[in-house]
Amino acid sequence: MSPSGYDNDELIFLEEDESQTEHTAKLGYWNVLVVDDDEEIHSVTRLALSDLVVNEKKLQFHHAYSGPEALEKIKEMGSSIAIILLDVVMETDDSGLRVAKIMREEYGLLEPRIILRTGQPGYAPEESVIKEYDINDYKTKTELTRSKLVTTIISSLRSYQQILTINQSRLGLEKIITSAANLLEEHSIKGFCEGVVTQISSLIGLDAGGVVCARAGSVLDKENDDGVYILGAAGEFAQYINETIESIHDSKIVSYVNKCLKDKKHLFVDKISVLYMNSSGYEAAVYLEISDEISQVHKQLLEVFLSSISVGYENVNLFHQLRNAAFRDWLTKLPNRNEFINMLDDEKCTQDAGHGSVVALIDINHFSDVNDGLGQDAGNNLLMAVAQKLQEEIGSTVRLGRIGADIFGLIGPEAQVNPGKIGELFITPFRAGDHTLPVNISIGLCRIGPDSCSGITILKQTNIALNRAKKDLNTNFGYYEPEMEEKTTWRLGMIRQLREDFAARKLQVWYQPQVDLVSEKIIGMEALLRWPSKDGGYISPAVFVPLAEYSGLIIEIGAWVLNESCRQVKELNEQGHSNLRVAVNISMPQFRDPEFVDSIKTAVVENGISPEFLELEITESVVMDEPQIVVDALKELKRFGVTIAIDDFGTGFSSMSYLQQLPLDRLKVDRSFVNEVMPGKTAFIAETIVTLGNKLGLQTIAEGVEKREQASYMLKLGCDEAQGYLYAKPMPFDDLLVFLEKHHQ
Repeated sequence: MSPSGYDNDELIFLEEDESQTEHTAKLGYWNVLVVDDDEEIHSVTRLALSDLVVNEKKLQFHHAYSGPEALEKIKEMGSSIAIILLDVVMETDDSGLRVAKIMREEYGLLEPRIILRTGQPGYAPEESVIKEYDINDYKTKTELTRSKLVTTIISSLRSYQQILTINQSRLGLEKIITSAANLLEEHSIKGFCEGVVTQISSLIGLDAGGVVCARAGSVLDKENDDGVYILGAAGEFAQYINETIESIHDSKIVSYVNKCLKDKKHLFVDKISVLYMNSSGYEAAVYLEISDEISQVHKQLLEVFLSSISVGYENVNLFHQLRNAAFRDWLTKLPNRNEFINMLDDEKCTQDAGHGSVVALIDINHFSDVNDGLGQDAGNNLLMAVAQKLQEEIGSTVRLGRIGADIFGLIGPEAQVNPGKIGELFITPFRAGDHTLPVNISIGLCRIGPDSCSGITILKQTNIALNRAKKDLNTNFGYYEPEMEEKTTWRLGMIRQLREDFAARKLQVWYQPQVDLVSEKIIGMEALLRWPSKDGGYISPAVFVPLAEYSGLIIEIGAWVLNESCRQVKELNEQGHSNLRVAVNISMPQFRDPEFVDSIKTAVVENGISPEFLELEITESVVMDEPQIVVDALKELKRFGVTIAIDDFGTGFSSMSYLQQLPLDRLKVDRSFVNEVMPGKTAFIAETIVTLGNKLGLQTIAEGVEKREQASYMLKLGCDEAQGYLYAKPMPFDDLLVFLEKHHQ
């Protein structure tokens, strides 16, 4: 059973009330083309999928009853078709396959997903069909139950949506690269800002007259350095160029532009957007007044666009100074990060012509130790020695830059830019002034191809690979894979949402009752953290607890769960349900917190409960992480009066020597061992754990008891307590009160 209370394979459909229907209509529909020569198949399909809602959009069915009719529909609708439910055998044995072949190869339609269905399996090998025609699924009609049909529809819609998004982003990024290149050729502030107006208008299809570009007036050498001036505009605002923004006599524009520059971030309010540009302190605000809100895709495109042109904006402000100051590293005289990004953009254009290359970032490990131990001069000498060696030995076909304090970048053919070639350059020590220093490096690499993004994105991707390489204990290099970025983005997004939801008090503490196996009386409950998701379900603790630990948020959340559990134990006592203990899970980051032990004592004392009614649950992996910290903390808390349990016992391969040192009261038999209990089979590990508990004088409790025979078997073994769906599911506190009252009666 999932944390949300539903089986994994149970489908949840949205209630079709008026507001939902109206909202769905605004979002549109998923177009599904059903191709089959049997009218009954069309009817059954519509009936089975009529209520399905995916991403707040319902399905809209279109029908064809032969191969030629299907091709007409496909040619007419094009990529707007999300899914084709395609019969293999119609007027001929391979009608469906011919439709798939023509659609993919002649029509060039790659986005629609195809689900082959056949009542006569065997006309085409399943594996070859799927590979050759880009088929999402291939099922016989008899095995396509409603549940399996819905599952494959949802999976195919996700694929379709991802392909559409990728194609749209690719086209947008191509336009951005072209736009940025044109802007970087303009050296006047006025011309540059007018170019920004024009390019943004082109990018998202706006009326150029509705856009104003403004920036602090100091760049125009005005006496009022704090003023905000109009640097570039179009349409009705063109007459105000080089004038203060107040000259427009529109308080709304003045207010929003000033707020954008003050807050240093984009501003989206109703149908007004002000985009923030910044590069090395040179700032600009681009004001847009549009007929509708900017879509999320356009926001993403604008973000990349503004990132690209921010470098150019800085350059035009510095044009009358030495140009090299903007593009050269002052120490090594190599191209700096800005120029390296331009070089990557150039290289990207070269890749479009069919030439492959690799970008690498080389990070000098522990470089700060050189500066701190030997002085900054020694550090500078080392950087110049590394730069010189790279220039002399890396090869004329490789371009070089200094990206950061101790990071160098390379762009060139993979034959020269690879971990082996780069590593050879750092085998011998470097001469840095009076010192000879060995240098260890980490390398991040990214292959550049026709599908690569802008230079700044390639650099970001290479940096992701570098960060991964620095964490790898087995090797000092790593190549970029899209999964790295996706996982990092997902993790950061989830952590941000968890922090926001915790601050908004959206997290919940649920309780699962625990019973005495002999009398089946309630003797306690386990506190379980629940995180509601936006779709009405719950995010699994297996997902969000590691994120909370990774971010350090687990300390705050753990303290809240502990205090909430103690408070509600007190409330249970006041309601007449006394002598019930509550078990709370504790993680390793909490043990590392210097205030952990005191926070436990404070929660018990301030809520006025007896320490014996609070039980701390720890896993074997926590014990083995830093055993002495855990043992010392638990011994002090044991003296205070709380009880201690080992959770999921038997799964962590812990050392028995540490187990004997722990002041334990209870062993919890993991549900995986309880599940082994079945007729005619001996649950050897469960029996061993119960026997061990009895030998050590500890209570034992079985987790995940769902069947009566499991309870009987564990009781026969000598197990003392149990928890599981046989007795009660986890429930909110109010439901627990009702449950206890009924159980008492």
